[in-house]
Amino acid sequence: MDKYQNKHRISSTRLQGYDYGAHGIYFVTIRTKKRIHYFGKIIGQKIDNISLVEAHNCASLPCLQPTPIGIIAQEYWNEIPQHYPFVKLDEFILMPDHLHGILFFNKPEKKDWTPNQFGVQSQNLPAVIRAYKSSVQRYANQNNIVFAWQSRYEDRIIREERGIDNIGRYIKDNPMNWNNE
Repeated sequence: MDKYQNKHRISSTRLQGYDYGAHGIYFVTIRTKKRIHYFGKIIGQKIDNISLVEAHNCASLPCLQPTPIGIIAQEYWNEIPQHYPFVKLDEFILMPDHLHGILFFNKPEKKDWTPNQFGVQSQNLPAVIRAYKSSVQRYANQNNIVFAWQSRYEDRIIREERGIDNIGRYIKDNPMNWNNE
């Protein structure tokens, strides 16, 4: 922990000196507050060799049976390119208490490098995630749905093709590795 004005603060998880608005691929994880299962539950799992299959609309099992806010979280994720045309969506999975997604910032014409900095930001990863999270939260508030995000998110810059494949497989396999609690 760093201290600022003799108070504890949380250090940034962003890569220092990196331009998060640059042409690149980002793996993002966003969690719900206190890891509460707001988005739904995983169905179609085997626990102790007993198959847990319920009514569902999944193309494959296991999968998330979403709650109303889970449906909105999925829909709003899919709408990101409508608001940020330079963003292309890749693999995505919504889980009971978090989501994983790969975002491709398609900006090959961007030549100026603007390192991550404190202050007003737009057209970069923090702006996209902030807009997404606030839109889902706004919907929940307007519809009296109990819901809250964890205040931060995790990101990883993907720098090679093998990384995309490995992370994509991790995202796809996430429901199979889920342990219903």
